[in-house]
Amino acid sequence: MVIDLRSDTLTKPTPDMLQAMWAAPVGDDVFGEDPTVNALEEKLADMFGMEAGLFCPSGTMTNQIAIRLHTGLQTEVICHKNSHIYLYEGGGIMSNSHASVKLLDGAFGKISPQDVLDSINPDDVHAAETTLVSLENTMNKGGGSIYTLDEIKPIKEICDQHGLKLHLDGARLFNALVESGESPQGWGAMFDTISICLSKGLGCPVGSVLLGNKADIKKARKVRKAFGGGMRQAGFLAAAAIYALDHHIDRLKEDHSRARSLGRMLMDHPLVAEVLPVNTNIVIAKLSGIDPTEMLQKLENKNIKTVRFGKDQVRFVTHLDFDDAMLAEFGKRIMEL
Repeated sequence: MVIDLRSDTLTKPTPDMLQAMWAAPVGDDVFGEDPTVNALEEKLADMFGMEAGLFCPSGTMTNQIAIRLHTGLQTEVICHKNSHIYLYEGGGIMSNSHASVKLLDGAFGKISPQDVLDSINPDDVHAAETTLVSLENTMNKGGGSIYTLDEIKPIKEICDQHGLKLHLDGARLFNALVESGESPQGWGAMFDTISICLSKGLGCPVGSVLLGNKADIKKARKVRKAFGGGMRQAGFLAAAAIYALDHHIDRLKEDHSRARSLGRMLMDHPLVAEVLPVNTNIVIAKLSGIDPTEMLQKLENKNIKTVRFGKDQVRFVTHLDFDDAMLAEFGKRIMEL
């Protein structure tokens, strides 16, 4: 048995999700005629109390479209130095939007209101115009750390006071919401745009939705076309997302519980110096006395797959296809390393 903990993007559609996909009515989404895509966009927009949504192939695309909407030549984005939009989207901020980036530090991948305020550029010919702040929830490089609404509100106030847009990379936002108990509507009220990824913990094969006001989503549809993201009978994929929103949100707590158990197992291992706090479904282990490449090979020899996550770290991500039996087997195998 292979235990694959490289990412929660590895999930396969469940039998019931596949049935929903095959039964979906479809049309041409570029013409706005796919009823299942339209239903998904409306469902998520209503869920977050926002005006409209746009279905895209990936979270990278929804993030990059949002950045294009809120920036331009000689403008700047404020984000954490470990943000996905900066580290893992192929240099898209520059290549797609020609914008600069102001990188902030902060514990577990989170930035503070004061740091945001201090990083806004002055109205000066020498400086790029600050136009956008981008946050990430949960924070991947922070070990699945969670922003709460109380942490977001003062950042939102600063953005409003200085005429800045606020975007959320909500790659694992539902993981955060099931832990915090906060409402999607509360989050929708904070942001100009939100990217909701559906192909991670929710278990869909493909897709993300960008949420915003009607004017921004109209512009976003045109940007999506230029990015090559205009899909045709995309309702088969949207049906998987609708099924996941109806059936897979609450079960994210199971992934979190298994992640905490996995973290405890790793803390007891002599090759692990530290495990970052496990808040959701991501477990980051700092190694001791072994290079991550060597650790990955040892794990691979035990049919455990994971990824390197820095000079002395490896990452494990629990997901829909990782069950209690696999968790118990994981515990046995790592003690054999």
